[in-house]
Amino acid sequence: MKKLPVLLTIALLATALHAAPKKLLVVTTTAGFRHSSIPTAERIIEKLGKDSGEFTVDFVHQPPGKPANLRPDASDDQKAAYKTAEDQWEDALKTALQKLSPDSLKNYDGVVFASTTGDLPIPDPQGFLDWIKAGHAFIGIHAASDTFHHWPGYIDMLGGEFKRHGRQVSVECINLDPTNPATALLPAAWTISQEEIYQFVNYDPAKVHDLLILAKHPETGEPGHFAVSWCKSYGSGRVFYTSLGHREDIWDTDPGLPSRMNSPEISKAYQAHVLGGIEWALGLKP
Repeated sequence: MKKLPVLLTIALLATALHAAPKKLLVVTTTAGFRHSSIPTAERIIEKLGKDSGEFTVDFVHQPPGKPANLRPDASDDQKAAYKTAEDQWEDALKTALQKLSPDSLKNYDGVVFASTTGDLPIPDPQGFLDWIKAGHAFIGIHAASDTFHHWPGYIDMLGGEFKRHGRQVSVECINLDPTNPATALLPAAWTISQEEIYQFVNYDPAKVHDLLILAKHPETGEPGHFAVSWCKSYGSGRVFYTSLGHREDIWDTDPGLPSRMNSPEISKAYQAHVLGGIEWALGLKP
């Protein structure tokens, strides 16, 4: 009889080791600026899930057919045609974003916003926040903070809002928590050769758990506390955000990538950063 608890423990551990992978919904739609690195981000996130075996990926892709900007000297006929095409595209975007409805979100353990921008027409904004609060994961990457500038609830959930960026620069990121999965494989000072560095408003370091910061302003060199990546609780849910991820060569380890400025080693470190953040947000690692 005394052996029963031991056998039960072994059985539970075996079940945990062979648990079904988590399900992530990766959203890469944009209502504003669209980053050229989005296809690379989609591919790498999906690869991280397959290689780790920890999660599967479903996507909300950008609908095709978004009309180009209308010329100032456009004729009335051209304006009418543009309005028709714009309405059709916006309807397609709303349809794609139905995957963020409360009924659809029941199928997922977490959502990733990978360089989303603008005011996306999601079907139930409050229902989306309530779903995260109920114990689900939200992972924001790069321009996720340049999304929903007119929605205070989203900004509060994320923990900060994009304000501006300067030219791309080399930075030294200070690792404030080497025990977090998102930063456990990064050095105490992690140098990135070139990246677009965001500056934030509506960010309070007392309300988040900072993971990476800069100790000096990326443009002026002025000493200070400049956020790069953080995590936080949101109700019973977990939120991870990294502002890094603008350039293709920070995502992709291919040494032959054109115009490469960041080494493949930096890309490997960044992938570990993203994977660790996903693992933490999903509760796969403490």
